[in-house]
Amino acid sequence: MVYINIMNQSEKSELFRKLHERPRIFAIPNPWNAGSAKMLSSLGFEALATTSAGLAFSIGKSDGTGSISREEMLENAKVIVNASSLPVSADLENGYGHDPSACEETILMAAQTGLCGGSIEDTTGNPADPILPFELSVERVKAAVKAARSLPFHFMLTARAENLIYGRPDLKDTIRRLEFYADAGADVLYAPGLKTKEDILTVVKAVSPKPLNVVMGLNSANFSMVMLEDLGVRRVSVGSTLARAAYGAFLKVAEQIKNDGTFEFAADIVSYAKINAIFK
Repeated sequence: MVYINIMNQSEKSELFRKLHERPRIFAIPNPWNAGSAKMLSSLGFEALATTSAGLAFSIGKSDGTGSISREEMLENAKVIVNASSLPVSADLENGYGHDPSACEETILMAAQTGLCGGSIEDTTGNPADPILPFELSVERVKAAVKAARSLPFHFMLTARAENLIYGRPDLKDTIRRLEFYADAGADVLYAPGLKTKEDILTVVKAVSPKPLNVVMGLNSANFSMVMLEDLGVRRVSVGSTLARAAYGAFLKVAEQIKNDGTFEFAADIVSYAKINAIFK
């Protein structure tokens, strides 16, 4: 199997691993294309992560419905990897198949794009029954870990327990899943939808010493990086938040043009020169 930029990928992967091992927290924002990746890189972030929702929105599709193929995801990840010198982790959704072998195959394919890590969810893609059975979910993580450890560099595997954002507010089951994912060898644990300090602290303690990723911008929870670091959180992502902020601003000014026929918004937007300079 041929790997892209193996030495550079190895170096970035080692840097990415060390970011998770240091005592202080770091933010891993989520670009959805080359332009947003370059913008975030220019601001001094230390790593990036892709977003399935951001990708879906950018090509006119909905998220969470299986509308994005594995090939589309991998191509998007490759574009973002090539647009930045930073380590990149990918949103690999549910591994694009329920069988553990699908997760294993997806990890190996992801590594070929130059990625330094990726996340696997325990979702089914079926709104009527959104979460995979516990035992199968653990086997899927084991298969993903096996694939990650077969690589000639340390691919940081994030295992996600999705209960809380799929209408199943079962923190006990969520923690049980994360604990077993950690025991299976996942490098990072992630339960999107945590809202309170108490819940975050409980999950941090449950998966320790493995690092916990917390997503901000998903709900009404509003914690600063300092507050999250004090709770023991090691990594903070924002999922589709930046994409939604960008598209939200786009819709707002487009609606002003259409409904009011006015252009006052142009006085406050970022200048052509500033954005153009980032891409030079």
